[in-house]
Amino acid sequence: MSATERQNQTYITEFILLGFGDFPDLQVPLFLLFLVIYTVTMTGNILVLMLVVANQHLHTPMYFFLSNLSCLETCYSSTILPKLLAGFLTGDRSISYSSCMMQFFVFAFLVGVECYLLAAMSYDRYLAVCKPLRYVTLMNRERCTALAAGAWASGFMISSVITLLMSQMAYCDRREIDHFFCDFAPVIKCSCSDTFLVEAVASLMSATCTVLPFLFTVASYILIIISILRIPSETGRKKAFSTCSSHLIMVTIFYTTLILVYMLPKTYNLTAFNKLFSVFYTVVMPIVNPLIYTL
Repeated sequence: MSATERQNQTYITEFILLGFGDFPDLQVPLFLLFLVIYTVTMTGNILVLMLVVANQHLHTPMYFFLSNLSCLETCYSSTILPKLLAGFLTGDRSISYSSCMMQFFVFAFLVGVECYLLAAMSYDRYLAVCKPLRYVTLMNRERCTALAAGAWASGFMISSVITLLMSQMAYCDRREIDHFFCDFAPVIKCSCSDTFLVEAVASLMSATCTVLPFLFTVASYILIIISILRIPSETGRKKAFSTCSSHLIMVTIFYTTLILVYMLPKTYNLTAFNKLFSVFYTVVMPIVNPLIYTL
């Protein structure tokens, strides 16, 4: 790194989140829309948490993982939406360098945890459908706790490594982040350092917390579908499928939006679509999850 780059880096104290600034006439309607979404999201997930804790009949592995997911979604929304709402209301879309790094850290941490939690829930549904007689023994409290703790620890470790590498990079004159929160790719574009190492490590880490859990989830559901098709009665097949339908819907929506956001080419023409799909899995998903499971 040259002396000039070091000097420029010391003067970069904040970034500008461009967000939805291209629509000045829609700032108030967007503020009201996202405020309603945030309020309903927090209320729904907190109610799910309270219900699972208070109701003894819901002290089962599936609802244990669901309570973890509700806690995650509450933190998830609070990481992104308050800053977005403040930008709509005041017009100030600046975010400090340290706040940006912290926002990305928490965001990446929670995304990683959610991927592992969804995989753990698919394993739970696999045992419930394919090994019903041994389910209580195999999915005991100790195993549930170990799976949940492993999900949270893995997400924390992966996010810590990526954020540490990002924080070591130099950020020069470019301060505008073409997104509504500090995501990896838009932040990296602001760096004047060589990004090869951090992108390679991020790709490897992302594969461990998205691709591997996704493949595990797909394999679990293949075995679940095979077991359901072997059930002789139609009533039995419907009952077996109903035990995992909510989770299957949630997994499908979550991974579809992730693939659309991170696998589409990062061209200028697709920036608006990337923002739209990002809104779906960062803002809409936390409100959809409790609705799917309560229904």
